[in-house]
Amino acid sequence: MDRRSFIKLTAITGTSATLASCGNPEHQFIRFLPEDEMVPGVAVWKPSVCPACGAGCGVLARVMDADADVIRKGQAGVIRMGVVKKLEGNPDHPVSLGGLCSRGQAAIQITYHPDRLRHPLKRSGARGSGQFQEVTWDAAIAELVSHLDALEGAGNQKALAYLTRRRTGQRAALVGQFLAKFGAPAPITYELFGDDVLRRANGLSFGREQLPTFDLARARHVLSFGADFLGTWNSPVAQAAAYGTMRQGRPGIRGSFVQVESRMTQTGANADEWVPATPGTEGALALGLAHVILNEKLRPADAGRAGSLILGWSEGLPDFAPDRVEKITGVSARRIERLARDFAARRPAVAIVAGPPLAHTNGLFTAVAVNALNALVGSIGAEGGLLFTPQRSAGGGLAAPSPQRFASGAEGRTIAQELAARIPRSLESMAADLASASMPPLQVLLLDGANPVFTAPRAWKVREALDKVSFIASFGSFLDDSTILSDLILPDHSFLESWVDATPESGPLVAVASVAAPAMKPLHETRSTPDVLLEVGRRLRKPLGLTAQTYDETIKASFASLPAGEGGADAWTIAQKQGGWWGELPRGAAAPPDDRKPARSFTFVDPQFDGDANQYPYHFLPYPSTQFLDGSLAHLPWLQEQPDPLTSAMWSSWVEINPTTAEKLGIAAGDVVEVASTHGSVKAGAVLSPGLAPDIVAMPVGQGHGSFTRFASGRGDNPVSILAPMAEPESGTLAWAATRVKITRAGGPDGKLILFAGSLREEGDLGR
Repeated sequence: MDRRSFIKLTAITGTSATLASCGNPEHQFIRFLPEDEMVPGVAVWKPSVCPACGAGCGVLARVMDADADVIRKGQAGVIRMGVVKKLEGNPDHPVSLGGLCSRGQAAIQITYHPDRLRHPLKRSGARGSGQFQEVTWDAAIAELVSHLDALEGAGNQKALAYLTRRRTGQRAALVGQFLAKFGAPAPITYELFGDDVLRRANGLSFGREQLPTFDLARARHVLSFGADFLGTWNSPVAQAAAYGTMRQGRPGIRGSFVQVESRMTQTGANADEWVPATPGTEGALALGLAHVILNEKLRPADAGRAGSLILGWSEGLPDFAPDRVEKITGVSARRIERLARDFAARRPAVAIVAGPPLAHTNGLFTAVAVNALNALVGSIGAEGGLLFTPQRSAGGGLAAPSPQRFASGAEGRTIAQELAARIPRSLESMAADLASASMPPLQVLLLDGANPVFTAPRAWKVREALDKVSFIASFGSFLDDSTILSDLILPDHSFLESWVDATPESGPLVAVASVAAPAMKPLHETRSTPDVLLEVGRRLRKPLGLTAQTYDETIKASFASLPAGEGGADAWTIAQKQGGWWGELPRGAAAPPDDRKPARSFTFVDPQFDGDANQYPYHFLPYPSTQFLDGSLAHLPWLQEQPDPLTSAMWSSWVEINPTTAEKLGIAAGDVVEVASTHGSVKAGAVLSPGLAPDIVAMPVGQGHGSFTRFASGRGDNPVSILAPMAEPESGTLAWAATRVKITRAGGPDGKLILFAGSLREEGDLGR
């Protein structure tokens, strides 16, 4: 008898269908028939796309046969199937180049997580209680359709909102098309550590409202203003590979690197020189360097459009002489002069800005100032400088990030008014509208990949706002802080079980359109969210007329206009084999830059902070966790178990304090401290860090979830909760570095701060 016949026999006769010795029918053990053919012990590598951040790294999934716990037709059992056992970087992919960060390695746990939602769920208890009952997919989709039909019947389609994180590719295009055809507003995108300020600045400076790509591999000198480009910002795998080439990949050439920041990041720890500056003054420092370069005629003065944005540029920036900039930034005049000469002399050189410098109320000025500095030394579009990853035009089929245009001074409006008019509906405004309205302006909310209850300041009152929404449906795979408030949950496949695609905004120097078929069959009764939207669109009383029947059809159609490969193979065939298409775009397919001249000038203004400096003497710096970023990955135990690269802490929250400050306040390492702002307080163990300016108190974001699986729920405190609702005014984004705090010792070590090699670690607190 062969193996397949034996499995069929045992499935039919029940030889392995029940564990009858216990005599309990509820303990049935069902072995399902295999759904695919796998050669035992032989691995197959399949391409996929990492979902851990927005970089769009290409990965390879190692698939082998194994017994897997699954759900089929409502019954739990075991099946022999091909399952993914390991993820590695795709060496052919232009973003990952064979590399994969720890977050990408841990992404495999999304698929196999023990607390993953396995069926559609309908709320059965009070909102937020976590009480749900299983329902069928037919019932779940019918429930959502009925609420959308009710809006359409009342002519109130604008009472539908779709809240998501920033996405690229055809999933984003499909969501936009679904909402437009229904008559609802465009999706609300929200990310705590988003880069909208930098995009806006690049639109003003270069006509490309897009994140830049830095040619680090060919640079001779890099000057970074707060960008943790080796750890948590933008496309860290691609940037780390290019940085490695810059430092030691060219015989006889070793690029130099200076990092300006008030808290030492993983990137700053790799710098040749670390320069602390007063928070919110980095733009003034950039113009101080530009002043020296202009005054000493180290480079031609013409910085084009980027320089024309800076007030006083044509006069040589007289307001930014080194002695004046020293008083603003705390960086000595002599050091400013040396940094400027090095930046002008070591060519090609490039400046990077991101992170805390852009998270102040004057963040747009800072980004524009650094752009002008790059333009001054000829780094824009040059080898070793600042470039933009080619993007498809709107008519090219791919849903790539494209510049949002604006006419300078159109209809008599100023650029500031134009920018304000272009700010899309935001999470903050949605919450404010719900709080102030007697009749809720929002009746149906769809949540897709966003957790606003955790990532928004408590002052926005997002939790209270969601309570006013009549019906909330989530496509989440886990009961996180926001999904637990849902009335209906339609759980998405994991990225390994569904078609995935991405159009990287930044990282590679060529156009990239990543795509991958499912690497394995679904384990549970989940469904791909794009396919659910397509089905909902068909089942509405007035169908939306979406052209595709399935999501893979939508993706395939987007590749039709891409160039064929060698031998005439079409782009779709090539993409399926290697995990995407990449190369030069055909003439006319790239999104053109906006070459209209802005009629606006910027100058330095002091950043605004919430909290009186006498009562709240310290700047509060919540920062993206190396493991969890904004907290969206805190449910993965591998990342909880990974020691922080600078503090070695894990499984816990902590507060970083300069040793001099700690001594003054009577705080010792491991003591429990309370950090308080005008909007609340958090408590955590103290970590003394010399890589921190004395007036800074820092805390990683990621812990403090009220609900997010057994590994993250109730662990640590969330620093976002005490942030002030300050914003960068022209983009409307949260100024998450604009809160002042006070800090006090609240007690001795309580054992909750877990250090990898420290005496404070308690094994019983690991939650494993």
